[in-house]
Amino acid sequence: MGAAPLSPRVVEQLTAIVGADKFSTDPADLQTFGRDWTRAFPPAPSAIVFPRSIEQVQALVRLANAEGLALVPSGGRTGLSGGAVATRGELIVAFDYLNKILDFDPIDRSVTCQAGVITEQLQQFAEQQGLYYPVDFASSGSSQIGGNIATNAGGIKVIRYGMTRDWVAGLKVVTGSGEILELNRGLLKNNAGYDLRQLFIGGEGTLGFIVEATMRLARPPVELTALVLGVDRFAQIMDVLNAFQAKMDLTAFEFFSEKALVKVVEHSGLQRPFETAANYYALLEFENINDDTEAQALALFEHCVEQGWVLDGVMSQSVEQLQNLWRLREDISETLSRWTPYKNDIATIISKVPPFIDEVDALVQREYPEFEIVWFGHIGDGNVHLNILKPDALSVPDFHHRCHRVSQWVFEIVQRYGGSVSAEHGVGLLKKDYLRYGRSAEEIALMKQIKRVFDPNGVMNPGKIFD
Repeated sequence: MGAAPLSPRVVEQLTAIVGADKFSTDPADLQTFGRDWTRAFPPAPSAIVFPRSIEQVQALVRLANAEGLALVPSGGRTGLSGGAVATRGELIVAFDYLNKILDFDPIDRSVTCQAGVITEQLQQFAEQQGLYYPVDFASSGSSQIGGNIATNAGGIKVIRYGMTRDWVAGLKVVTGSGEILELNRGLLKNNAGYDLRQLFIGGEGTLGFIVEATMRLARPPVELTALVLGVDRFAQIMDVLNAFQAKMDLTAFEFFSEKALVKVVEHSGLQRPFETAANYYALLEFENINDDTEAQALALFEHCVEQGWVLDGVMSQSVEQLQNLWRLREDISETLSRWTPYKNDIATIISKVPPFIDEVDALVQREYPEFEIVWFGHIGDGNVHLNILKPDALSVPDFHHRCHRVSQWVFEIVQRYGGSVSAEHGVGLLKKDYLRYGRSAEEIALMKQIKRVFDPNGVMNPGKIFD
């Protein structure tokens, strides 16, 4: 799978499949479609094709097998692991034109859509039907459903609604050998043998390409209300989580640090949630169904203050205030981008998060005291985001070199805590060397065997997850 230009004969076959207007070798297109949000790997695809039908995707995969082409899927390219990056002359298969909602069933509360449908498009369609698609994250305006499924995207509502995996009722895929499989067909109960659908969810396009998906929908939440609470020590966030979960059904439980808050307020012009400064903040969301619910939330808040866990807090009183409180959390990634942050998306068992974070903090500060660490994440599901900001005096290559050493140390801690090196962004190129810290040698060997079954010639997104 080298980086040699495509031969005229292969170019002719590709344009015959998708049409000359859906084939591009324009340098600007190659740069745009050959990378994702990691920006850590220089893109070097040979060309881009934009199929408009499942039959075209199938023809492209069959051609790839016949000609020894490597294929890389491209969705919204919002990934943070290098899973949709083409670095060695691969052919990019972009799903932008497979973007239709095909069917809706109000009784089953399910919608069938093509892989290129934007997450926000699906959310808006569900809302128009009086329903709700609950998987939500900052990139919902550009990420595509196929990519969400291929990385098993999580987001801010996992504590209540789970991961993307929990909402996939059926899949249509083109395997690495060019077969079309229709998996589960939208069934709620199907215990007839292996559920192959689950292999493609989180498979990062290494087994085949998702071309259609049947997604489940839920009733919409009502009167969403947020609480932002300030705490002195991170361990107190866990006390707050335990207290609220014992009495209420939460739709979200997020956290961020004072360092994150200061930067977001300066960048966005938002107001601090309250005057009292705290080291950490918890953002809780719940359905404020009636006066009893609000009274329960306030009573729990007062209990947390009395216990010395919470320093101060605020509850949203309007939709606008709710949105602004959420922006304190959701604007963090965009705000930090100016510091070229080194990011790590890691997870452990919820109860182990406080000592885990303490160990990582101590390690980085000991080895690189000039590095500033900013934490935030989905604490309700054990997923934390480590962000190390690049000092202005340090070059990007030197910064990345030092951060690779940090990764090694962090993943050793992850391994000791029985955690995952990737909670929701996948493995891709960025973390494949560290897969062994979260998966056993036996598991990885079985994954490679599964890869050979579905993709015998290794044409599907090669070099991702493992070599």
